Amino acid sequence: MNATKIFDRIDDLEKEYLRVWEDICNIESPTSFKAGVDAVCEYITALAEKKGWETEHFPQPVSGNAACIVINPSADSSPICLSGHMDTVHPVGSFGTPPVRIDGEMIYGPGVCDCKGGIVAALLAMDAMDSEGFDLRPVKLILQSDEEVNSTLSDGETIRFMCEKSKNAAAFLNLEGHSQGKACIARKGIVSYTFTVTGQEAHSSKCATDGANAIIDAAHKMIMLDKIKDDDGLTCNCAIVSGGTVVNTVPGKCVFKVNVRYATAEQREWMDSYAQKVAETVHVPGCTCEVVNEGGRIAMELTDHNAELLRKMNVAFEKHGLPTLEGVRRNGGSDAAYVTESGIPCIDSLGVRGKDIHSGNERAYLASLAEAAKRIVAVALEL
Repeated sequence: MNATKIFDRIDDLEKEYLRVWEDICNIESPTSFKAGVDAVCEYITALAEKKGWETEHFPQPVSGNAACIVINPSADSSPICLSGHMDTVHPVGSFGTPPVRIDGEMIYGPGVCDCKGGIVAALLAMDAMDSEGFDLRPVKLILQSDEEVNSTLSDGETIRFMCEKSKNAAAFLNLEGHSQGKACIARKGIVSYTFTVTGQEAHSSKCATDGANAIIDAAHKMIMLDKIKDDDGLTCNCAIVSGGTVVNTVPGKCVFKVNVRYATAEQREWMDSYAQKVAETVHVPGCTCEVVNEGGRIAMELTDHNAELLRKMNVAFEKHGLPTLEGVRRNGGSDAAYVTESGIPCIDSLGVRGKDIHSGNERAYLASLAEAAKRIVAVALEL
């Protein structure tokens, strides 16, 4: 196949897909707003069906619907799988009307970088390959619908769908926001815990004899958790603290939640044990504590499969005049962890370049759309 012709076709189609990018980001789709996520999915699958591509819909009762789009479904070689999530984090209306604006070299709006821009880059690459007669292998685009909440709205069904569709893939490319010159080959896992400390409520004048201040005990527990930072990436942050009623009363209950990022399954096992130890350690006599593991997301651990895939990708990039990428580990969790766990070679964060994701100023570089599409094409041609 002639990569130059496909790259030229990407350049020809770029304006059309810039409009697609704007369109789907103007459809606001916070995770819990099923109608919005479904509308994004319907827009994308309708575009694919109009081009004659195979689509598979995966309806969900609570979360948004997921889907899989395929070109060359009957090709003999192992598929390349692309993935992106349609859900965003801000409530509808947070970005004004319309939500999206384009200013100079940037596009601003909910999900422009994380992760709708990556989805559009995949569509652009697939369209260019299909237009130029690419038939070497199937290329699949898997659309996730509740990634931002660890797939809890679908009770993990969308994760299972993603893993099923990516079986036997030669490579899985997750199209979250890209950092120039970097390729993510490992990402942290996430686990959250809720600690409930119960003490003895009392009038503040009797605190020395009758009270057991749950907030003070909880504060000592949070200090214990704060000390777990290490060089291997295990970190803990307190996200929510609540307790107390009025200033002249020793509080009898305090609840706090923590979010832990970890790099390996061994770290996760240690953290579960340490969380229990923190709960059992009494700092204020008369206080007790219960801890609940709220679950989270497994780590995308560094594997030989992922390292070897990056090596092959860089060979392909050099061959086709694209910048090579350095392998890095990122702190955020990712659905790609589950694909990596199944043994499929996986690279994360290959979507569009942007800034300030999950903020009211989320934005992406317009030029990075074609850049991301050309990376996808190079991988599809050379693996």
